[in-house]
Amino acid sequence: MFDSNAAVYKRTAGSSAIELGERSAERARFLADVVSGLSRAGQKELPCHYLYDDLGSALFEAITLLPEYGLTRADERLLERHARALLPHLGGLPLVSELGSGSGRKTRHVLCALREMAGDRALTYAPIDISQAALEQCEKELAPFARVIPLRGSYLDGVAQASRLREPGQPLLVLFLGSTIGNFARQPAKDFLTSLRGHLVPGDVLLLGVDLLKTIDQMLLAYDDPTGVTAAFNLNLLGRINRALEGDFNLRRFRHQARYNPLERRVEMHLESLADQEVVIGAAELRIRFHAGETLFTESSYKYTAQEIAELAATAGFRCTEQWIDSEWPFAESVCIAC
Repeated sequence: MFDSNAAVYKRTAGSSAIELGERSAERARFLADVVSGLSRAGQKELPCHYLYDDLGSALFEAITLLPEYGLTRADERLLERHARALLPHLGGLPLVSELGSGSGRKTRHVLCALREMAGDRALTYAPIDISQAALEQCEKELAPFARVIPLRGSYLDGVAQASRLREPGQPLLVLFLGSTIGNFARQPAKDFLTSLRGHLVPGDVLLLGVDLLKTIDQMLLAYDDPTGVTAAFNLNLLGRINRALEGDFNLRRFRHQARYNPLERRVEMHLESLADQEVVIGAAELRIRFHAGETLFTESSYKYTAQEIAELAATAGFRCTEQWIDSEWPFAESVCIAC
């Protein structure tokens, strides 16, 4: 799950003009993507990273606590049990960066293991997220374990910034946890990891979390919980359009829908229109028609086998040297070394 947001910035007299300009550019990108995605012929679709404004990020944190969503607990179990096994793969004390850190709750296991390596040396952690609120929470949670340098922005821009923070010869450890790679279609996933590899040097390490195939019922429950938290997370995308782009979506006239696509081996999230209706996007002076039963496609989560993860890493310029798999919820953490 992933990128771009309308969060409120902290302002200072010297930086307010820059921040206002950044907010304006973000809104323009959001508007352009909404107009493009809602105007397309056939399946209407929006990039899943727009699910993660500050409210969306908070709702996703709640999802990770649900009994039906075992992915996050599996991820955390693996990190707690195996974080120290990372140390032999590192060519020294690394600068740690994390893509889509959220609150950074799971990451403390890695930082604690690295502190043993650090001794009296400073450990630096650079979380990357598009939610300012998530970064602030992350900094608060992990400041006892490392010097935290939050980087707000896209994944690749953030990694480029993080790479510039390291000292000469210092390795970079990139954490990409929680199976966010599953939000990419298979070829774009390869393209993204290849681009990520382009920001690294040989010997840098990527710890890649990936959700594995499991029963269809188990997968669907994880994306359509009976308490409705995932539904609220999905519907918040329409609320975000209303708040940021002068939309007039009536959220009660849409419902959350989770589907499994067996050909693509992915879970899909949709928002289904409950009636024939017209929606206005005021910022674009655009009217969009929805037919009853028509859906807006908001997110996909591709599932992998353990062998496919190693093959995916290899095509992007990494060598998978170790893999940990949770026995309670099929999920894998893979240690990938930049070649």
